[in-house]
Amino acid sequence: MTARVIVADDQAVVREGIVMLLGLLSGIEVVGAARDGEEAVALVGELAPDVVLMDLRMPRVDGVEATRRIRAAHPATQVVVLTTYADDDSLFAALQAGARGYLTKDAGGDEIVRAVKDVLAGQAGLAPSVQRRLLERVTAPPERAVPAELPDGLTAREAEVLTLVAEGLSNKEIAARLHIGAATVKTHINNLFAKTGVRDRAQAVRYAYQQGLTPPPGAGVT
Repeated sequence: MTARVIVADDQAVVREGIVMLLGLLSGIEVVGAARDGEEAVALVGELAPDVVLMDLRMPRVDGVEATRRIRAAHPATQVVVLTTYADDDSLFAALQAGARGYLTKDAGGDEIVRAVKDVLAGQAGLAPSVQRRLLERVTAPPERAVPAELPDGLTAREAEVLTLVAEGLSNKEIAARLHIGAATVKTHINNLFAKTGVRDRAQAVRYAYQQGLTPPPGAGVT
């Protein structure tokens, strides 16, 4: 069976390269290409493809939201993420939105074909590195609990990063602990600094103690 595929990527060179690669592979027919998530959703409604190869970071409507809309309105169409980003925040958001496959853009043609066939057969089409990441997540110790109500509009992830800052971890160490990219950690830190009004890590640590997000050193020691 030939799988009818739509490619969604906002970078023209990348999109055209993927289309060209898929055109050389047996078992796949490219029926459309989209420049962003909104166009991908519209093309799925028009062309009813079997699979969408979906980038994540796109203008207007990103890949996660496009995946959510496609799976809600067109459940017969499967989504395989094909992206540069392999951090946990991107991975789990895409899977929760309904993606059945997740590949990075260094995947070869054989790996793409296998992922497409797997999702059409009702299986997960995941890159080996993604499978390892999921296994690590499942077997990792429970994450630190955060209060139900957080101060200053902090998100649960930002509060979690703040507690690790208070423990003295570097950005690289926080990234390893949370299985996310160092750039993502930096973004969370910048956001929580802006929300809480702190200017440096020392002030952030004091803020975490004052708000009860983490106990001060020696707390509870008798």
